[in-house]
Amino acid sequence: MDLDLVFLGTSGSMPTAQRAPSAMLLRRGGERLLFDCAEGTQRQLLRSNVGLIELREIFLTHYHADHYLGLPGMLKTFALRGREAPITIYGPRGLTDLFASLRRIFGKLTYRYELVELEPGEVLERGEYQLATFPVDHGVSALGYALVERPRPGRFDADAADALDIPEGPERGALQGGESVTLPDGRVITPDTVLGPPRPGRKVVIAADTAYARSVVEAARGADLLVHEATFAEEERERAHETLHSTALEAAQVARNAEVGLLALTHLSNRYFGGEIEREAQTAFPDTVVPRDLDIIVIPFQERGAPELVKGGATHKHVQAAPKPEAVPTVEEEKRRDEASANPLERPVARDRLPLEDGDRPRRETRCTQVLFQRLAGGEPRSVDLGQRWEVRVQVVVVELRRCEGGDGNPAVGRKHPS
Repeated sequence: MDLDLVFLGTSGSMPTAQRAPSAMLLRRGGERLLFDCAEGTQRQLLRSNVGLIELREIFLTHYHADHYLGLPGMLKTFALRGREAPITIYGPRGLTDLFASLRRIFGKLTYRYELVELEPGEVLERGEYQLATFPVDHGVSALGYALVERPRPGRFDADAADALDIPEGPERGALQGGESVTLPDGRVITPDTVLGPPRPGRKVVIAADTAYARSVVEAARGADLLVHEATFAEEERERAHETLHSTALEAAQVARNAEVGLLALTHLSNRYFGGEIEREAQTAFPDTVVPRDLDIIVIPFQERGAPELVKGGATHKHVQAAPKPEAVPTVEEEKRRDEASANPLERPVARDRLPLEDGDRPRRETRCTQVLFQRLAGGEPRSVDLGQRWEVRVQVVVVELRRCEGGDGNPAVGRKHPS
C-alpha cells in the first residue's frame, strides 16, 4: 500500500514567488486526504501531476485565513464542473460558523457537503488505519492530525506451514490474514504457528500552526514522519512565542523528544529561503528536511526503508518520459562538428532572426552585427542577427562577437552584450 505526502503549499501567512500558503495532500492507496486549503490550492493541484481531483474529504487545522481561503473557490470549481459526488469537510469547533460566512461566496453547489466538527482526542476509524486528532498550542480552536496504520500480520513461514501439512490455497491465505483455520483432519491451526511477529504500520503526524507543545510530542511519538511548522528561526524566538508559532530549533526538539523517523518543516515565514531553517533544525535533529512546493515525501513500510524526500516529485517534469536517444551522427557530420569546434567563427551563419523589442521604432533590416551565443542550458552555439541598436534581451551567454558588412561600418570588437 503506497503512502506519500504531497506538499502543495509550504509558506506561512502569505504566498511568495516560490511558495504557496499551507496545503498538503496525503495519498494512501486510492485515498486522497487534503489537509488545509489555502488560497491557490486548486491551482497548485492543477500545476502538479496530481491534477484537480474530486476530493472526498478535506481536513482543516484551524481557521486563520492562510489555511482555508482556497476552499470556497475550490468548492465552486467543483460545482462548475458539474460534480455530483458528496464531500465531507472536517475541522475543529467553529466550522459551521465559518461556512455560514463562506456560503455567500461559493453560492449554490451541485453536490452535497457535510461539515464535521472534531474535538481533540477524537478518532476516525478507517479499517486499516485511524485518523486521530490531538491538541496544539496556537491560541485558537485548532487541531493536529495523526494517521496511524494498524499493525500488520507477520511474515508467513512457508516451511512451518509445510511441516504442519497445511495445503496450499485458501487455508494459507486465511492464516496470513490472521484467521484460524480447521484442517480436514480436525486440527485447528492458529496464525501464530505460521506467522512471524506482527509488523508495525506507518504513522504520519501533521502539526500545523503551533508553539512547542507536549501534546504534539506525545501524538508524534514513534512516527515515521512528523510535519511541523517552523515559521521562525531562533533569532525570532520572542516573536514566535508572541504569536504562538515555533522556531526551527523548537520543532527539531519536538522531533527528537518524540523519536520520529523524519521531520519535515513547513509554514516558513517569507523572510527565509529554507536552507537556514533546515541547518538550524539539524543541529538538534539531523533527519530534517524543508520541502518546497510540489515536493513529495514517500513513507514506505519500515522493513523497506526510511521516509524519503523526492524533490519536485509532484511536478509534470518528474513523470515525463525519458528523452529519445539522439541519432548517431554520420562520419561527415562528425567531421563538420569537429571543424566547427576547432574554429567556431567559421561555422555557417544561421539565418534565423531573433525578435527585437523595438517599441514603435521601425525595424532596421540592415544586418550590421552577427553574434554567437551559447545557451545557458548547454546547447550548441548559434548565430543571431541583430539590428544597429543593441536592444535584445535573451537568457544566453555571449561567447564571441564579429563584425559583418553593412551598417555604419564601426567595428564591434571587444564589446560584450549584456545577458
